[in-house]
Amino acid sequence: MTTDGAAEQAVLAVVDDEVPGPVAAEFLALASALMDASTVRGVLVRVVEAAKAVVPGADLVSVTLRVAGGFQTPVETDALATRLDEIQYRLDDGPCVAATRTAGLGLTFCSDLATSTRFGGFGPAAAELGVHSVLAVGLFPDGDGPRMGALNVYSRRVAGLDELDRDLAIVLAAHASTALAATMAATSAELESAQLRQALQSRDVIGQAKGILMERRKIGSDEAFEVLRAASQSLNVKLAQVAQTLVDHRSEV
Repeated sequence: MTTDGAAEQAVLAVVDDEVPGPVAAEFLALASALMDASTVRGVLVRVVEAAKAVVPGADLVSVTLRVAGGFQTPVETDALATRLDEIQYRLDDGPCVAATRTAGLGLTFCSDLATSTRFGGFGPAAAELGVHSVLAVGLFPDGDGPRMGALNVYSRRVAGLDELDRDLAIVLAAHASTALAATMAATSAELESAQLRQALQSRDVIGQAKGILMERRKIGSDEAFEVLRAASQSLNVKLAQVAQTLVDHRSEV
């Protein structure tokens, strides 16, 4: 091979090395997609789609979220995953429930649901539905329970999920947790901002209404506020709404 030919081969080798494999490419795409997700559901949809694509043994994927009084499944790749989750919620036992309560990584795993007695009636019920292996990882991983939820991966095969599947699920759960934390923080900040704006607007309109009463009825600030408060209680309407009505109809006062 000529010197020029060897150099060309070396360049091609470097270029090939820089091309990410399918798993790395999927994680890169996931990271980009999570940056664009602006809602909790948007984050979770992208995570379950990535898990189905990346985890070799995954046939079904879902997310469990803790809600008041129990759990729910907001997203899944197959309706059967939700059915399996709901069996666990009803029994208050199973991998996706245990993952929210298990210390450390919150990793819960079973390679043969038909023969396992670990999760009471869930194992045989899942096997009857054609699902034989499961793993679940708590959200947030590597923390203390109870957690906000779990990432759940199901396989139709006995021993259908191996160590690689578990490692990938842990990484995906970490991605999901980070994105969820950021999304919920942003949502909370937006809510607080909206509530602050509403409070300021209410205070402003109440001030305007007090001014109208003080000018028209020749009364003081405290007395004007008491007039508004009494009207609010009598009509069973919020004080700000009474004030807004008064401002809108000031010519009639």
